[in-house]
Amino acid sequence: MNTRDAPSPELLDAFWRVVALHGWHGTTFARIAAQGGEGLADLRGRYATPVDLLRAHARAVDQAVLEGTVPGQFGFGSARDRVFDLLMRRFDMLAPHREGVLRLQRDLRRDPLSALLLSPILMASMAWTLEGAGISTAGIPGALRVQGLTGVWLSAARAWEDDDSVDLGPTMAALDRALDRAEKVARTLRLSEEEPQEAPGPVEGADSMPPDVVDPPLADTGIMMADASGAQDAGHRPEPLPPAVLTPPTANDPEAPGAPPTPKPPRKTGGTGSLPSA
Repeated sequence: MNTRDAPSPELLDAFWRVVALHGWHGTTFARIAAQGGEGLADLRGRYATPVDLLRAHARAVDQAVLEGTVPGQFGFGSARDRVFDLLMRRFDMLAPHREGVLRLQRDLRRDPLSALLLSPILMASMAWTLEGAGISTAGIPGALRVQGLTGVWLSAARAWEDDDSVDLGPTMAALDRALDRAEKVARTLRLSEEEPQEAPGPVEGADSMPPDVVDPPLADTGIMMADASGAQDAGHRPEPLPPAVLTPPTANDPEAPGAPPTPKPPRKTGGTGSLPSA
């Protein structure tokens, strides 16, 4: 971020006091200048609209949250733990301007169009949060992760509105629940980056299945299950099939359909070993 555009703490305090007192639609540079003691000419040289000042504040918060965070560092807990920690740090960074931030949240809930226009600022912050947690934001899966984390943040921010505790326990509980829901959706959409668990090795002595053999279709399995359940409903267990049925017919099987008849061995007579006459 250009240091010229970086807002001073005094300017941010003035900006959020105006938002808290007059709401987002009542925030003007004239009121900000009156609150912060800066001239309009200086503000005009740095920011075109109050949205630019809001964006500059978001960047400053992102930098404070990410400071000391190494992207891709997996030494600290799971990816979920790292996201949780970064989002709670974000609440800590917003605490000095809590009244103005809460007023902005309430105003945007009543004005969906303004919320839509300002949403790229929040989504950019959520993308940096994922990057700080070592989670990719690339491609379509990354964009969906950003959308999902934005929903998680908004859910936790609603709890933050009514949370007056020192340790932000209710906010942490709401964030934990929102992350649980997001994880379930991510697993359903296969957006999770968790490493796949290694499949158990073959049991010693068991026949190994070649890799090109697949499980039977679900329809076949359903039919077999339906037959078994129907037999049990009739009041008796299904009788096991005889070995002849379980063994598929082959060309060497005399009962196989279409197999050539097997010649019968000659019968012995008398003990002389002679063949019977025709």
